[in-house]
Amino acid sequence: MDSYVGKRLDGRYEIREIIGVGGMAVVYKAYDNIDDRIVAIKILKEEFLANEEFRRRFKNESKAIAVLSHPNIVKVYDVSFGDRLQYIVMEYIEGITLKEYIEQQKKISWKEAVHFTTQILRALQHAHDKGIVHRDVKPQNIILLQNGNIKVTDFGIARFSRGETRTMTESAIGSVHYISPEQARGEITDDKADIYSVGVVLYEMITGKLPFESDSAVSVAIMQLQNEAVHPRDINPEIPIGLEQITLRAMQKSTKDRYQSAAEMLLDLDEFRRNPAIKFDYSYFVDKEPTKFISQQAITPGPVSTPATRVADIEDDYDGMEDEEEPNKTLPVLVGVMSALLAVIILVIIFLALFTDLFKSNKIEVPELLGLNYAEEVQGNSKYADWSFEVDYVTSTQYKPGQISKQSPYGGAKAKKGSTIKLEVVSSGSLVEIPDIKGYELGTAKTALQSAGFSNISVQPIYDKDADPNTVIKTDPAIGNRADTSSTVTIYVATDTNENEVKVPDVLGMNYYEQAEDVEAFFTTSELELGKVTEEDSDKKRGTVLDQSIDGGEMAAKGTKINITVSSGKAKSSTATIDLTLPDSSTTETLKIFVANDLYDSKTVLCNGAKYTCTINGEGSGKSIQITIGQYTVYTATADFTTSPATLSDVKKYSVPVEKSVPNVIGKTESEAKAALKDAGFTNVSVASQDVASDDDVGTVVNMSPSGGRKASTSDKVTIYIGKPIV
Repeated sequence: MDSYVGKRLDGRYEIREIIGVGGMAVVYKAYDNIDDRIVAIKILKEEFLANEEFRRRFKNESKAIAVLSHPNIVKVYDVSFGDRLQYIVMEYIEGITLKEYIEQQKKISWKEAVHFTTQILRALQHAHDKGIVHRDVKPQNIILLQNGNIKVTDFGIARFSRGETRTMTESAIGSVHYISPEQARGEITDDKADIYSVGVVLYEMITGKLPFESDSAVSVAIMQLQNEAVHPRDINPEIPIGLEQITLRAMQKSTKDRYQSAAEMLLDLDEFRRNPAIKFDYSYFVDKEPTKFISQQAITPGPVSTPATRVADIEDDYDGMEDEEEPNKTLPVLVGVMSALLAVIILVIIFLALFTDLFKSNKIEVPELLGLNYAEEVQGNSKYADWSFEVDYVTSTQYKPGQISKQSPYGGAKAKKGSTIKLEVVSSGSLVEIPDIKGYELGTAKTALQSAGFSNISVQPIYDKDADPNTVIKTDPAIGNRADTSSTVTIYVATDTNENEVKVPDVLGMNYYEQAEDVEAFFTTSELELGKVTEEDSDKKRGTVLDQSIDGGEMAAKGTKINITVSSGKAKSSTATIDLTLPDSSTTETLKIFVANDLYDSKTVLCNGAKYTCTINGEGSGKSIQITIGQYTVYTATADFTTSPATLSDVKKYSVPVEKSVPNVIGKTESEAKAALKDAGFTNVSVASQDVASDDDVGTVVNMSPSGGRKASTSDKVTIYIGKPIV
């Protein structure tokens, strides 16, 4: 392995030390002498440079992950694709991996786990929106910073580290505890595979255990396909049921039963944060299919990645396994049986793929356009009718004039049909900056463009109520961008008439449930449509329209759907009033009020037997209330704050034992002692005997428990010991 320590890459990056070594790359700590910062540089090992296909995929995917920009994703600053050296320059971060944190804490509080999971999902949603699937989400690839924030790393590497194969090879075994069933089967994966992995990470955080564990990586992979995980609450009963439901839905074997996006899972986590007592109406489908078998060829033991303390230490490229298992004499027989069963499963999958919609997605594969001539092979070609293109002209020494030198999303990625592909096309003429003609009158704008060298100019009217008619709003290519002088420049000119817009009616205050036809008629007669009707808690009459997505009097395009919000008839918040009688102990105690197990209020009260009123303001229903005085619980109930005033149910009141000083009755006769204790309020008196040496002590109290002068509840038992002679 070549060491670059002490060397300078591209005259810019000074390599200082090795901070991570993996199966495919070495990670170095380096100093960027141009931007004056410490960075982490991942350099591919020399043996992988000889594979032309690998180099091509590395180049395309490195460009793709470089476009990711999110506070919860480790930044990629630079990439290099030389013949002898290929590397990625990344943000250098001090921290520990989430895996290390889990191992330190054993299990993480559910509130902290939700906080971490929310950040992970936000990072993945950003990547998925860019057409990038992580494919190796695990705690080892998540960095925990000192401020409690997290960073997700190693985007893109998992995609191409598998090459073109779709079977589960050795490079995938390092993540076998977190991979989705479809990854274990070697199927094509999408963003829902990341959702499954997030579910496993969340499971591990809240339980301190992995859902599937075994001495063999192959066994774990088979468990991912066939077994159901033990429910988190069976391991840790403190986990709220709503969080368990979220975790198990993310870990569903079938992709259609899972969350369909990170955004959808974030919505449920947000609902859970607002109401930890929530229960979701999920239906899980178990044992819908026969037990599936996979061949030994499809799943083979592989390397395991190790946790690290910095982002640069997180190496997605797995090391080889050092120890090999003893040969299994029954393996050939098992392989034969499983291979036969696998063949049947493959035939079923082919049938489903050809004759059903089971595997169809709303995303399609982006075509590979690099190197094609845009004008001759792409523009106007019906082969690419499913896409629109945004072109920027550039110069290049690598590509010929007219060829596409860059595209985003990259070829092979998944994107929605009709999406825009951004292209960089090598200029065949002169590259000239589009002059700033915004606000110019049309004739003046054309003259300015022609003076700059552009002869192909088109004009497109666009409605803008704030701009002067016949003035330039924008251009395509945009102002300030460089464009080929032989290309067409489109000028968008303002117009003050918009025949496609109408005024939105005002339906606030109307009652939708009582006047549904009238509300809908208001919109349809205005050439608009009524959209979604959403309820919101309010003390106004049920059905009253509280809000509309576009205010009345505003302009909207014809056919626009106007969403309205109506009152549920339930108060957003209300007040519960609770009357108590304080204990009569002539002491000062602390009175505490707990709502949903959280401290709501704490006050010091004089326990003098007086009446005391507690006022509690809250939201939602099913909220538990507990009131304590000192160490004793005096009141419990369940509150429904959606009614006004709040409704209290399951009310229970408890008395506080009164404590008094126990009189000292040592030396008294049994009857005298009992009378003295009774006068002090202690009626639960027990008598026992105790040997004494002195005749003077015989027949009198020689000991007592509790001892005289101590504080005790009047209901507590007091034991007196009567002296008897030693026999």
